[in-house]
Amino acid sequence: MGDRYSLATSLGELLPHLQGPWPPGLQAYYAPRQEVCPGEPVLLQRQEHGRLQVGLALWGLLPEWAKDPAEARRPLSARSETVNEKVSFRGAWRHRRCLLPADAFFEWGGTPKRPHRFARLDGAPFWIGGIWERWIGPDGSELDTCCILTTEPNGLVRPIHGRMPVVIPMGLEEPWLAMADGPGLRALEPLMAPWDPADWQVTELDRGT
Repeated sequence: MGDRYSLATSLGELLPHLQGPWPPGLQAYYAPRQEVCPGEPVLLQRQEHGRLQVGLALWGLLPEWAKDPAEARRPLSARSETVNEKVSFRGAWRHRRCLLPADAFFEWGGTPKRPHRFARLDGAPFWIGGIWERWIGPDGSELDTCCILTTEPNGLVRPIHGRMPVVIPMGLEEPWLAMADGPGLRALEPLMAPWDPADWQVTELDRGT
C-alpha cells in the first residue's frame, strides 16, 4: 500500500462511527486532512482494558521492546497474511487491533507511474484495519504508534499496485477489536481478504501525493 491516505471527513460526520471516550482536547485538535502522512498523529478506534475508546497514535509502529525510538525501524504497514508470525507485529495483532477512519487511500502505479486515489462512490468514510502498540520509556513516558494491515489487491487496485489496505465493514467494529484467542483470530481472517470493489472508484491524479 502507498504511504498516504485521506481523512477529509468532518468530525461531526465521524461521530456516529466513533465509540467510547475521546482523548482530551480531540475536538480542538482535529482537522480534516486531504493527506495523512507517515509519522503524523492519526485518529483510531481501539479497545483497551475491555472498553472501546477513541485514540491518537503516530503512524509508524514502534515495537514495545525497542530500546531507542530514534533508531528503531517503524513500519507503516504489515502484511495480513503473516502478521501473526512476525515478531514485530504478532503481539499487537493478538491484543491491540485497531481501526483507522479514512475516506480515501492513495497508490502509485500505472504506466507512466502516477498517483491514484481510491474512494467509495458515495464518498462515505470507511475503516482501515490496523494494529497499535504502546512503547514505554525508561522514564515512564508513553508513545502510542500504529500501522496499517494490507492484503492482496482486488480487481480495482490490481492494475495499479500489488497491495491494498484491509477494509473492515462498518458495523463489525466490536468483533474486530475484541480480545481473541487462536480460533477467534482465525475467524477474523476472512475480513482481511480482498474486498468487493463494486461500490468504489479510482481517480488518476496529476500530481504526487
